[in-house]
Amino acid sequence: MQVATAARYLLQTVPLRLSDFEFEYPRELVALYPAEPREQARLLVVDRSTGSLEHRTMHDLPEYFGPDDVLVANDTMVFPARLFGTKERTDGRVEVFLLRELNREHRLWDALVEPARKVRVGNKLCFDGGLAAEVIDNTTSRGRTLRFLFEGSPEAFDDAVERVGFAPLPRYMVRRAEAADKVRYQTVFAQHRGGVTAPAAGLHFTPALVDQIRARGAAVCTVTLQTGLGSFRPVDVEDLSKHRMDAEFFRVTPEAAATVNGALLSRDARVTVCSATTVRAIETSLTADRTLKAGQGWTDRFIYPPYTFRITERLLTNFQLPRSPLLMLQAAFAGLDLVRHAYEEAIRHEYRLFAFGDGLLFV
Repeated sequence: MQVATAARYLLQTVPLRLSDFEFEYPRELVALYPAEPREQARLLVVDRSTGSLEHRTMHDLPEYFGPDDVLVANDTMVFPARLFGTKERTDGRVEVFLLRELNREHRLWDALVEPARKVRVGNKLCFDGGLAAEVIDNTTSRGRTLRFLFEGSPEAFDDAVERVGFAPLPRYMVRRAEAADKVRYQTVFAQHRGGVTAPAAGLHFTPALVDQIRARGAAVCTVTLQTGLGSFRPVDVEDLSKHRMDAEFFRVTPEAAATVNGALLSRDARVTVCSATTVRAIETSLTADRTLKAGQGWTDRFIYPPYTFRITERLLTNFQLPRSPLLMLQAAFAGLDLVRHAYEEAIRHEYRLFAFGDGLLFV
């Protein structure tokens, strides 16, 4: 692409309307399983300064790193948040999607239930392995607060959920979760249990690929954002300024902050952020001089155009769903028209889409 054409993509004013983030895609391009081996996933590299596109694979990713560069990934660990059970007395089938632990000692959880109209306060829900819960409150039309009836330690409760739960695959995959998905839908960076969706760009990595990046003199560090459904739930208001994100817990360690800030202070080093969810954590935790701050808290930051990124210099991500907050984050980073152009090119070349799909690198 010629520079003059690229400038048109980058300088065009971005309308802040929901309808600008609609696009059509062939349903057969939705990836139902990850690439095997993972580093053979395709990678569309988008140069924001020229607008040029390059077709590579994740195996080529280390070529984009040099000495003192930094890769920042999300180390959330996805747990099997989808439970299938029955209502006591009626034996009616229910599906429970655990969203967030409210009180660890008392086993209180926010959850979504299906069919919601048949799950009422006072109902007892029974799952495999003797696990049971009582519905104690309504939160939204599909939301419920559950108290699990479990006598063991919090760690034993976690183990029980691991045994009976299923990987929380996105519904657009249109298939039942398999036992192997508990491993497939997990990144090599996973350390801290609590995510109910995987930071998709991290799914492309293997330990060998991480080692190859380090071998080029780059540092790899992690932060935590316990990803919920809010990052992926479609926006439903035309005026984006009225959208409100669900709050998600994040943590930035002193070691991660020092690593990233060292790169920011270096003239030649670049900070590459792996997954749009990671961006939300590091663009939230800022010092007064706009460097990365160690600490923890909750973020409901919604990043959409226009937005000034303080830390993220390059973005490794996946193709996102229409109307999703993460698609809007990509547009804020690279420009809406350039993102549209990249998606059109990817669909034309039959890239695999969404969580288990191919990668997208904005440089």
